[in-house]
This record gives sequence, structure tokens and C-alpha cells, in this order.
Amino acid sequence: MADKQAALSIANIYTAYDRADVLEDLSLKVAPGSITCLLGSNGSGKTTLIRSILGLTPCRAGNIYFQGQDITRLPTHKIVRLGVASIPEGRKVFPGMTVVENLRLGGYQEDDKAVIAERLEKVYAIFPRLQERAGQLAGTMSGGEQAMVSIGRGLMGAPNLMIIDEPSLGLSPLLVKENFRIIKQINQQGITVFLVEQNVRQTLAIAHYGYVLSKGRVVAEGSAQELRENSEVQEAYFG
Repeated sequence: MADKQAALSIANIYTAYDRADVLEDLSLKVAPGSITCLLGSNGSGKTTLIRSILGLTPCRAGNIYFQGQDITRLPTHKIVRLGVASIPEGRKVFPGMTVVENLRLGGYQEDDKAVIAERLEKVYAIFPRLQERAGQLAGTMSGGEQAMVSIGRGLMGAPNLMIIDEPSLGLSPLLVKENFRIIKQINQQGITVFLVEQNVRQTLAIAHYGYVLSKGRVVAEGSAQELRENSEVQEAYFG
């Protein structure tokens, strides 16, 4: 049953590739206005969960609700239209297009040019470098700059929920710190964030609540403080 209080509510889903379940009886909730994180090592099922939420790999059982609406069987483009943005792992910019062309693609569902211009200004306020490099091909930018393009492109859709997958992947510690600062800033503007990560320290420093995923199941959940103090989480992630 949908939790109408939750921005995102996942109820007892099973998702399989071929006949093997990757996610088993998985449930979680993302509170509106929060940063909720999903922690887990490679192979734990994090990416499969994102694909299930977005309708790319539909779950075979269970239900997924966004703002109280059942989106379990909706096609991806309709889920995006409802206000869900995804920032994929590895940034995934369009390398042969300029920075501003990449950003404009994020607002493809908006026809009003004035609205698009206003959204661009908001993105440039967060990422001044993107305004400086607006005409540069995205594929020629550094990894950190491409991360800015990817997040900025997501913001252009004016989402209510941003799903951010492994924002620290392949970045230097300095850029990782900056990325997490920006994610916190985005959340402070009223956008709900579902942050999927392996970098436990940085993630729990900004998250309000979190879940730990192992072999397709939630094995721990709690506030960021509770997860930091959880002995199993400490052993697995903090050594």
C-alpha cells in the first residue's frame, strides 16, 4: 500500500534478471525533503533498484509509489514526467554536444523558452564553470566538470526527486567533497534526494536517513547517526 507521506515508497519488490531474483522482498521509503541514502557494495543490487524505480527493469512483484501514485508499471518517460530525475553512475554526458546543449536536453519536456532560460540561470548559479564553458564539447571536459554537467542536466527538468547513483565514482577526494557539498545544497533548495553510494563516510555526513543493501535485501536502516553507530555497518565499511 502507498505511503502518501513518502516521496518514494517501495513495497516488497522482487526484481529478476532471467529467473534469478536480484532484489528480494525489498521495502524502503524516502521522506519528502530529505536526503535518503542506499549503501551497499558492488553486486548488492543498488543499480537494479534504480532500474526498477525508473521502469527500466520492472519488478516482477511488489509495488513502487511516487508521491502516493503507483508507478510500478509506468514507462520510463512517464515516470520522468512526474518529476523523477536520475543522475547515472559514470556521469554519461553526450560527448559530441556542448555543455549548454547537454543541459537543455534535461529540460526537453518544457516548451516555454523563458522557463528554460530561468532554469539555466539556476544551474549556472550552482555551477558557474558551466556558464564559462557553455560552448565547450562535454566530452572534452574533465571528470569533475562532466559530473557538474550530469547533475545540472538533471536539475533542468525541475524534479521533485533526484536519484543520484555513485556521484563519487572515479573522482579525486577533493572533487568528491565538492560533489557532496553540491548535493546537500540541492537538497536545501527543496529537492528530495535518493543517494546511492559506496562512499559511506561522505554519504552519512549529509544524509538524514539510510538503508544498507546486501545481496538484494535491506539488512540495516536508520538515521545517519544510527548507521554510523551500527556495529555491523562499522565492521563492513569503517574497518
